[in-house]
Amino acid sequence: MNRSWKEVLREHQQVVAGLADQAVVLDRIAEVIAERLRGGRRVYTLGNGGSAADAQHIACELLGRFKCERAALPAIALTTDTSALTAIANDLGYPRIFARQIEGLAQPGDVVWVLSTSGDSPNVIEAARVAAARGSVVVGFTGQTGGQLAGLCAHVFRAPHTSSDRIQEAHVLAYHYICECVEAMLAG
Repeated sequence: MNRSWKEVLREHQQVVAGLADQAVVLDRIAEVIAERLRGGRRVYTLGNGGSAADAQHIACELLGRFKCERAALPAIALTTDTSALTAIANDLGYPRIFARQIEGLAQPGDVVWVLSTSGDSPNVIEAARVAAARGSVVVGFTGQTGGQLAGLCAHVFRAPHTSSDRIQEAHVLAYHYICECVEAMLAG
C-alpha cells in the first residue's frame, strides 16, 4: 500500500532536521571550493541518474549564477557529453566513464565533486580514486552509510537517510547552501 502524503512529508522533515549538525562539514566544503576557485582551479561534478542531474545543477549554479551577479566560475558536469560517455563506456567499460574524463581534464588542486546516494557506484568510486591520485580534492555527497566512497573523499557530506529520494532531497538543500556560500565568498 502507498504511504500517505503526511507520512512522506514527515519522513522528509526528519531528514531535514537531521541536517542541523552538518554546518561544519558544509562550511568547510564551501571554503575549499572557494579557495580552489580563487587559485584558478576548476570544479568537476559527476554522478549517476538523479545524481547526474544534481551534478549538472551544481555546475550550472557555479558557472552561471545563483543569487547574485558575479564572474562565471569554472565548473563542468562530466555527465553531459553523450559522445564521450558512450565512447568511453563502449571502448573502456562503463566503470571508466568519469575516470577517463578526469584523466584528461582534472589537474592537481581541482575539485572533483562526486555524488552517489549509495556510495557504492563503481564508476563514481573509480572517478574518486583517479581524482585523488591526480591530486584533486575529492568532495563526496553520499547517503547515511557513505559506502566505499566516503573513505576516498577529502570531504564528505552524508545525508542522514538510506533511501535515495530522501538522500537526494538533502543533497539539493546542502549543495544550494554551498553554492550560496561560495558565491558570497567570491562575489566581493
